[in-house]
Amino acid sequence: MSTDIERLNCLIIGSGPAGYTAAIYAARADLKPVMYTGLEPGGQLTTTTDVENFPGYPNGIGGPEMMEEFKAQAERFGTDVRFGMATEVVFSEEVGGWHKVVIDGSKSIEARTLIIATGATAKYLGLESEKRLMGSGVSACAVCDGFFYKGLDVAIVGGGDTAAEEATYLAKLCNKVHMIVRRDELRASKAMQNRVFNTANIEVHWNSSTVEVLGESVVEGIRIENNETKAQTTLDVSGFFVAIGHKPNTDIFKGQLEMNEVGYLDTHGKSSKTIKPGVFACGDAMDPHYRQAVTAAGSGCMAALDAERYLAELES
Repeated sequence: MSTDIERLNCLIIGSGPAGYTAAIYAARADLKPVMYTGLEPGGQLTTTTDVENFPGYPNGIGGPEMMEEFKAQAERFGTDVRFGMATEVVFSEEVGGWHKVVIDGSKSIEARTLIIATGATAKYLGLESEKRLMGSGVSACAVCDGFFYKGLDVAIVGGGDTAAEEATYLAKLCNKVHMIVRRDELRASKAMQNRVFNTANIEVHWNSSTVEVLGESVVEGIRIENNETKAQTTLDVSGFFVAIGHKPNTDIFKGQLEMNEVGYLDTHGKSSKTIKPGVFACGDAMDPHYRQAVTAAGSGCMAALDAERYLAELES
């Protein structure tokens, strides 16, 4: 490990809408932020072909292109954007203390304020065909992509609250929604189950697992297998939604920051503040409910403003 330690006013780890928005605000406040992008610069949006629900893009925009524009705006105001991943963190307990971060296991940084924007990773089934058609009919966000399948037949995998909620959302847009559930019951709350069962165009396939997503360049169907009889059925669908959960990218903070049982970071009240002074969290790393680009960006703004005010109080 390098013995040279770089000291910063503001370090941002993560580079999705939350991280880049935090960088824009921090840079404009002259905090001279440094951002480390993580292994997937741009975050989950880089796997989204079209974004049509972010304000300011009336004709829509590709996810990767959108993140490049976010990056360019952050750099325009002076953010130092670097490729790399935080591999170790030791937080200070003192107000005004230095938080120690190791990048890629070698470079040491100390920062007065640390903005965590590490995001979350959608859980997928692990099928080769699912991976190949990602962004071409395979999605982990019905709210983001459901509009593209208006009037068409789609399928969604999952049996929890998220799957039930997204199935009923899709049912308002799509001709038919096939819900693939691997057990003989839903894990969702009774209220969410009632919504599913009372929606005429949702068909639940019990005790079933997806074995293949069909199609060469776009999704054309799925093949499912009954877990008891092993009988296989082909469903003609144009969209395949996976709703089996997300995993926040927060393992590095376990034992140091408060988080829920899944790993989403806890923040205080309506702020981005964590239990450590000068450490702020934003985006999908702390948001198990909305997980939208626009809400992530808003929380990134909050984190930068909280960091600016924290530093100003140290100087007063």
